[in-house]
Amino acid sequence: IKELLIRVNNIKDLRKEIIVINDKSTDNTANILENECKSLYSKLINNEKNMGKGFSCRKGIEMSTGDVIVIQDADLEYNPENYIRLIEPIKNKEAKVVYGSRVLPGGTRTRPKTFDFKIRIIANLFLTFLSNLFNKQGLSDCHTCYKVFSSDVLKKIKLYENGFDFCPEITAKVSRLGIKIKEVPIDYYGRTHAQGKKIVFLDGIKAIYSIFKYNLFKNT
Repeated sequence: IKELLIRVNNIKDLRKEIIVINDKSTDNTANILENECKSLYSKLINNEKNMGKGFSCRKGIEMSTGDVIVIQDADLEYNPENYIRLIEPIKNKEAKVVYGSRVLPGGTRTRPKTFDFKIRIIANLFLTFLSNLFNKQGLSDCHTCYKVFSSDVLKKIKLYENGFDFCPEITAKVSRLGIKIKEVPIDYYGRTHAQGKKIVFLDGIKAIYSIFKYNLFKNT
């Protein structure tokens, strides 16, 4: 977490409000944030128990005051130096929402050759296909961590999901507003479960359910 925060702070020509959500990490994260990183973030929220990615993202969105919101995981699979290219289309009024694609050509990537990682690639391709079927977005990577929003878009959306199914929910609800999501290529350094990756098979099932739920039932 400290390395990530240093790298985010080192990005030049970008005014930043850095909101850190500690989702009741069981390692030494809380201690590091409190004792080594206080100068590296604007706000810190400590969840009383592990609530999930969606819950944590909602808390961060609620606390934010900026014009553009970037969602960032803490595991360094994604490169903060890509922020400029992600924000540029919103800054230039070419888009309201930008996703960073791990599939489009143009990024530096490393992908482990383990079986579990290959399964994740196949699952992501399937979920992206299913999402595009409903949302008509033509995305290459709808479950990327790097989702960037003009803050006025998120103010129009009510989000509910607490886990990784937050991702298909937010894509469906942005699509309902008639907003075209732009993609830009990003760097990606994939991790395996042995290296700490937390997403599991059940998360994929929940994501499929979320795609159907938020596309078939418009009052959700």
